[in-house]
Amino acid sequence: MHEFNLAWLAECRRLLKPTGTIWVSGTSHNIHSVGYALQTLGFKILNDVAWLKTNPPPNLSCRYFTHATETLIWARRDETAKHKFNYAEMKRANAGKQMQSLWRIGAPSAREKRYGKHPTQKPEALIERILLASTDAGDLVVDPFCGSGTTAVACARLGRHFAGFELDANYLKVAAKRIKDELRSPRTR
Repeated sequence: MHEFNLAWLAECRRLLKPTGTIWVSGTSHNIHSVGYALQTLGFKILNDVAWLKTNPPPNLSCRYFTHATETLIWARRDETAKHKFNYAEMKRANAGKQMQSLWRIGAPSAREKRYGKHPTQKPEALIERILLASTDAGDLVVDPFCGSGTTAVACARLGRHFAGFELDANYLKVAAKRIKDELRSPRTR
């Protein structure tokens, strides 16, 4: 797994602008490898954010604690480059207080899974917060594992350009339906 993380993160680094940033999410199963790979490749880690799932799925084996968090690592491509951080937007979204690195956001809603669900699907609210924090309208966002299209939906809603990759054609069909719905929505016009 670590060699795979090194390979795809190296490709992302190659494609990023010098001022570009990357967000990677994961559980304890892979996030430590991702963090080490980012450091090995020369990324500058800016923050780790803990996403506290307000309604996590139960642990059916009853042999471990229920996984109620995921870690998000935010890193920029280069050590000294300036990166985009919309501090004022994050403060506004947090009732005038400085945004902390613990985000309480529920799992994807039934509406977000109406065409099918992905096993690691992220809620639209989580991706929207990431985009509002670190991009501007008109920016290009790339998701190398786009799954059911949550990042694409959030990009359409917030006026960002999107490019994504997914190996499973079934998830691409789900993503296409979700994106079409969002583009037809009055809130994205």
